[in-house]
Amino acid sequence: MKSAKFQIFPRQLGLSPYFWLLYLSLPLYQLITHETGWKLYLGYAMISLFVITYRQLFFAEGKRSFFYWLLLQMLIIFIFCMGYGGTYLFMGFFTANFIGWYSEKRNFITVYILFVLVESVPIIYHIDQISMQDLIYLLPFIIIMLLSPFAIRSMISRQKLEEQLEDANEQIRSLVKSEERTRIARDLHDTLGHTLSLITLKSQLVEKLVDVDAEQARLEAREIQNTSRAALRQVRELVSDMRTATLTDELNEARVILQSANIELSYEGHPKFKNITDTAHHIMSLCLREAITNIVKHSQASKCHVRFEQSESEWVLSVKDDGIGVSTMTTTRSTRDTNGLKGMTERLALIGGTMDITAEEGALLTIRVPIIITNQKECEAG
Repeated sequence: MKSAKFQIFPRQLGLSPYFWLLYLSLPLYQLITHETGWKLYLGYAMISLFVITYRQLFFAEGKRSFFYWLLLQMLIIFIFCMGYGGTYLFMGFFTANFIGWYSEKRNFITVYILFVLVESVPIIYHIDQISMQDLIYLLPFIIIMLLSPFAIRSMISRQKLEEQLEDANEQIRSLVKSEERTRIARDLHDTLGHTLSLITLKSQLVEKLVDVDAEQARLEAREIQNTSRAALRQVRELVSDMRTATLTDELNEARVILQSANIELSYEGHPKFKNITDTAHHIMSLCLREAITNIVKHSQASKCHVRFEQSESEWVLSVKDDGIGVSTMTTTRSTRDTNGLKGMTERLALIGGTMDITAEEGALLTIRVPIIITNQKECEAG
């Protein structure tokens, strides 16, 4: 196992930490020009230790380690200010930056109070040695220094929120992809289920008729070709996301499909509901498609009646057949066949709709979608 390569400062920060070191030129100049003897060498040692604390604070692991290095840095500043002069107060800009890294309010306030004491006590201690001109010069920088931890903390907090937002957006994108896969699977089932079922029935019929009635077999084979072309068109439209289901289109397709299955279609009401939203219209259309598919595959019906109703509070779509009924259909269905009904229920839940199946001389499917006033107003405004 390879050990981590040594870094002076974190590489992701670029040259910024190195530029900050340039600010130590002022205390170094002050030290060289004003001190001699042991104070000079002690000053060199403390500045060297200060640079070490500066570097270690970037790599400190854990809150305790970070606090100890920060405390040592403030102690060095305090010793400089008390024993060497007020000029060394500007070294506090380094510490102010790291104080802003605290995210927990309690720890931030605790360390900030210590920092205020480190910066203010030396000024009070040397107040008789500081002229009014020097105090006026120092005051703006001290204020900026004391306010900077709040600004840095706010900036880091914002960066973290942006990172969390990006993570959340990434999760949303992942969920959208998953939902899109599910949607495509449902659309493929809703779009192709009845068509492929019809092709299967027709091909079985052709196989039986080929030796009995060749002409009829040719007609059935021609219908299979037309149906397969329609299925291919539907797949292309689905993949290109160009096709949005409408009740009028689905009613027309239902007429063709039911006629091919020798089921008589009748309807009442108008398939163009007033002020219906695009989403509700699309979902109800897919439900109509699935209902027709189930009738062709399972009902053994001879008649199918579709009814469109609209009241002040809801849109209603009902599909009734005179087939074998709900209980018999339920027992003969495979698990795969129930995907359509499950998909209808899940789709309707997105718009607050409900679905009910009852036995009434066959089967009666009733779909109810509430008319939401806000959506209705939006449609009228549009």
